[in-house]
Amino acid sequence: VQLQASGGGLVQPGKSLRLSCAASGPGLDSYAIGWFRQAPGKEREGVSCITSTGSSTWSAGSVKGRFTISRDNAKNTVYLEMNNLRPEDTAVYFCATVECGFSVRGPSNWGRGTLVTVSS
Repeated sequence: VQLQASGGGLVQPGKSLRLSCAASGPGLDSYAIGWFRQAPGKEREGVSCITSTGSSTWSAGSVKGRFTISRDNAKNTVYLEMNNLRPEDTAVYFCATVECGFSVRGPSNWGRGTLVTVSS
């Protein structure tokens, strides 16, 4: 499966943004999907993930309560709704197929990232 992240941009602190992870071709509903981010000079980190059916999710502590992951398998798309954005959320965001449980593991099938910049 090939994934493509989109929806990034420049946003002020406290504002919201929604990212999309779309799959080319059918079959996204067979995969758990995770969102990751990489800030300048930092390692890539897991942000959130969702199981293939959407029945279970996991989010990192730094975004819990602000970011919500969801999916629409009919549209072959996974979303990351980001609210109350902070400057430290600035990063390139990626999606990938993952193992999603008590954490996010084993990312593969990386999509091209989308840049989110939070700045006044």
